[in-house]
Amino acid sequence: MDITVRMQQMGKNAKEAARILSAASPAVKADALVRLADLLLEREATIAEANRKDLDAARQRGLDAPRMDRLTLTPAIIREMAAACRQVAEMPDPIGAIETQWQRPNGLLVGKMRIPLGVIAMIYESRPNVTVDSGILCLKAGNAVILRGGSEAIHSNLALASLVHEALEAAGLPKNAVQVVETTDREAISALCKLEEFVDVIIPRGGEALIRKVVEMATMPVLKHYEGVCHAYIDGGADLDQAVDIIFNAKVQRPGVCNALEGLLVHTKEAEAFLPMIAEKLGKAGVEFRSCPRALPLLGATAVPMSETDPGTEYHALILLVKVVESMQEAQDYIAAHGSNHTEIICTRDHNRAMQFVREVDASMVAVNASSRFNDGGQLGLGAEIGISTSKLHSYGVMGVKELTTTKFVVFGQGQVRS
Repeated sequence: MDITVRMQQMGKNAKEAARILSAASPAVKADALVRLADLLLEREATIAEANRKDLDAARQRGLDAPRMDRLTLTPAIIREMAAACRQVAEMPDPIGAIETQWQRPNGLLVGKMRIPLGVIAMIYESRPNVTVDSGILCLKAGNAVILRGGSEAIHSNLALASLVHEALEAAGLPKNAVQVVETTDREAISALCKLEEFVDVIIPRGGEALIRKVVEMATMPVLKHYEGVCHAYIDGGADLDQAVDIIFNAKVQRPGVCNALEGLLVHTKEAEAFLPMIAEKLGKAGVEFRSCPRALPLLGATAVPMSETDPGTEYHALILLVKVVESMQEAQDYIAAHGSNHTEIICTRDHNRAMQFVREVDASMVAVNASSRFNDGGQLGLGAEIGISTSKLHSYGVMGVKELTTTKFVVFGQGQVRS
């Protein structure tokens, strides 16, 4: 069958499934999620075998280390996926809730009811856990979803999809509520981006090149973020020991992810004391510093002068830009010029400056005295995430269950007519 025809059929199937899913009871959806959690743990060996096929092929193709990391499904990640299923199952079901209501002078009661978006398409690279995270969030929010993962994860994605289908059917829900594109042909992406008749919103998740390609081709709204250029500002008077631990975690724990730290801005009052501490701890972990002239002599042997292209770069590696600033305002100006609206943090003891930073810095998450790595659906209590949006329509930041819904107006009258 022609790829375009196949994708249109998937879109039609998803639209039909979405109508059924939007009317499903919270208990039925929760049942499917709990069944999936059980299957993930019971079939761990099957999932691992499929993932091994992808990893072996990826090594032969010379996939880089960050993408290999994102591709790997460890036993811990499988347990995390199962735990996410249970957590999402236990969350309040948003569909049908009337969140606000007011009465008009003529007696009409006007409210806003939360409803599903409809059909969501996901295009993503490397991360097979996205198959489960996206599926369970869309299910909880009453949406059908079409998933097109990267060719490097095809065996893992299909194995996970088969478990999702088994759980859906066991709960009495249509398996077409969660569909995985089975072909690795890139034409499927182009065809998917043209399904505005069936797909309500498309979410690309991966490298900047993929996201820009989807934005260019899509004929429906796109929720996206291009880059994760995240910064930390060390304020004058900050707790330096605490700040070292925060910066270490933000940069070193998983340097290849979008909420990893890429830039460090240090108030001049703390530079002489703080930067050697950073050089000691992060340098031992293999971090290379791209430094401004004032910071360079304080950062040791792994520091090199920054180039004109370093500001605003998402390294996806153990590389950290370091710059000394005269004030918090200079730090905020730098973030405004070179950030990506993803995650920004401040380390400070001053409540007023913390609140000013939180109010004035434009990012999908702003944190005080905490690692940038917390900008994650599971870490923020959303159970899982379908992605992070750095555009403000229709969502800004981590997208969980509620972010995959919208509202409609509902009106209750007693025979009123408009005059």
